[in-house]
Amino acid sequence: MPKSRIRKKAEFTPPPAAKQTVNLKLTNRSWVAPVMLALFLIGLAWIVVFYVTEGDLPLQSFGNWNIVVGFGFIAAGFGVSTQWK
Repeated sequence: MPKSRIRKKAEFTPPPAAKQTVNLKLTNRSWVAPVMLALFLIGLAWIVVFYVTEGDLPLQSFGNWNIVVGFGFIAAGFGVSTQWK
């Protein structure tokens, strides 16, 4: 059986190097984990202080809305966590 002809492959030439700019503000997300954990802990502490002091602290004028404020901090922590890569 005859051998098939060997095809020559074209030399690979990389495309011209485009100028790549790296925006460190968007790629460096080392701030996300500490902020997320801080918001979680602030929210948890807010709710615990509210229950331990029987509603006198952190803000007595908020009444039971202090629980909503605590969960708001926790929700903000989850919102920040979406930026974590």
